[in-house]
This record gives sequence, C-alpha cells and structure tokens, in this order.
Amino acid sequence: MAVTSLLDLPKGSDFVSFDPAFGQRFVITVDVEEEFDWSKPIQREQFGLATVPALRKFQQFCEGFGVVPIYMVDFPVATSKIAADILGEAARAGRAEIGVQLHPWVNPPFDEEVTEYNSYAGNLPVETERAKLLHLRDTIEKNLGVAPVIYRAGRYGLGQHTAGLLREAGIAIDTSVRSRFDYSQTGGPNYRNHPLRPYWVGEDRSLLELPLTTVYWGPLRQLGHTIYPQLWRAPSLRGLLARSGLLERISLTPEGITAEEALRGTDIALDEGLEVLVYSFHSPSLAPGHTPYVRSEADLDGFYDWWRTVFSHLERRGARPASVADIMGSVTLA
Repeated sequence: MAVTSLLDLPKGSDFVSFDPAFGQRFVITVDVEEEFDWSKPIQREQFGLATVPALRKFQQFCEGFGVVPIYMVDFPVATSKIAADILGEAARAGRAEIGVQLHPWVNPPFDEEVTEYNSYAGNLPVETERAKLLHLRDTIEKNLGVAPVIYRAGRYGLGQHTAGLLREAGIAIDTSVRSRFDYSQTGGPNYRNHPLRPYWVGEDRSLLELPLTTVYWGPLRQLGHTIYPQLWRAPSLRGLLARSGLLERISLTPEGITAEEALRGTDIALDEGLEVLVYSFHSPSLAPGHTPYVRSEADLDGFYDWWRTVFSHLERRGARPASVADIMGSVTLA
C-alpha cells in the first residue's frame, strides 16, 4: 500500500521509475525569501527585500550554463514588483520555473500565534495551512503570471495533511523532505531515515516527492544513519569525525559546504545511481551581509565560483540539468 503522508517512509513500490533516456540529472532550487536576522526569534515584521534585485544576476548566470533554476517563492517576494519582473518574465519564457515556499509567519491569513512550533506549516490546523497555501499560490499566479507546480515548506515543515492540500492546490511535486536531517527537537519533522530517491505519495501517483540531496562521506558513511543521529549532543565530535575524514554529512548547497565537499557529495550521489540531484540555497545569499554564508563581496565571488566548479564537474560526469517539466515528462507510471 502506497504512503499517503509526506512524513511516511516509502516502500519499494513507491519509488519513481524514469525513462532510461532521462539519465542522471540535477536541479537548482532557490528558496526565494525575505531577509531577516537568522539569530533572532521569528517575527512577522522586521524583514526586508533588498536582495530581490540580485536574482537577475543569478538568473543570467544560470542561463549561461543552460540551467533552468526553480525559484521557490514565498509571500513577501510574491508581492514584490521587482521579483515579478525578474522571475515572472524568465518563467514565462521557459528560462526559469516557479514554485511555492510557505513561510507561515509572514503569509496571510494571520490566524495563528507566531511561535517556533507554528513556523512549521504542517503543525498548523489544516484549515489554516490550506488557507495560507492557497493564498500564496493565487498570489504567485496573479503577480508572476505562471501557475506553480512544485512546493517546499519553509523550514522543511511538512505535516500529516500537507500531501492532500498540495493535490488540492494542483501541485505535482513536493521538495520539502531534507533527508538525513531531524528537526524534531524544535517541533519539526524528522527526515533522518528518508531516502534520497524520488517517490510517489498516494495510490493515484499524482504527487511526487523530490528530496533534497544530502549524503554521508568517509569510511564510516555506510554507518552514517546509525552514528550521525547520536552526535547532535556532541557537535565537537561531529566536527572531529569530519576533519579526520571518517564521517561527514554533505548537503548539496553552497551555504556552509565548500566546493571540494560538494564535489565529493556529488560523486557519491552519482555513483550510487541517484536519478535527480537536488541543489539548494536561500536567495538572501545572493547579496553580501544577509546570511552567515555571504558576508562580503569576496564571499559573493566565492559563491559564484562554487557554482562554476560544480556545474563544470557535473558536465564532466555526464549529469545534465533538468526542469520540473523534464522530470514529470520522464516518469513512468508502470
């Protein structure tokens, strides 16, 4: 029997099969969101949109490599005229794709208290989660001129009802599952044991889960599922294992992951036969001073160099860029 919740672990028959011609591909997902102070409690106010214009440079950069980025847009950005001009035009021309990213604390209607628990949209009452999701979907479609078909929960906050709500909203793909990560200590989901391979949710196969790519690297990587979850109370030991090369958790992101680490992670994912590698980052990293990862112009130069290095390596490995349309057009339902 197929899984019905995005929080459930899939079984063998749930995994997606692709047309052999699809090969191995990669996608770039961008969490397009407002800037806020990551060190402070979550707030409805006290945010900015100063980094939105920087999306234009990244879009042009991706076009130079033949990459169609997937922009996961949240509500403050969806109401930005500049974002509509940059992202809407690119998406309507087929040079980008638009998805939904739900940050419930800045997404109307504002019926809930702002707390860390409620920052995971899947923890909200189902009617509140539905109202926020549909309002965001409609705002994106109205302002950007495209209907989004892919979703990411802010803070990866899926819930028991999210799958049904996504179907109701006409969403074909969810990409909220962050495999190898556990957010239960702050009230969020636990994706520690979720697989990296895409899988179907529901008997009708109308919703596909495309997990973010994170791998274990090092001689102990086959034991990563057992060892790594025990290290959350001992970050110094986790760092020691990584520095010694024994065990490292590598997410495919330029935020906190070096290019060298990313290439190792990419090779592991490709060597293990993963059909779609999912890279991701937050849009405020496109300008200095808004995330811990890009503090200066030199950091920003390094950010773009990271992508040049990764794109070149993917080309050498024969992994081609993909879009949502490519993925949905290549899945087989047999």
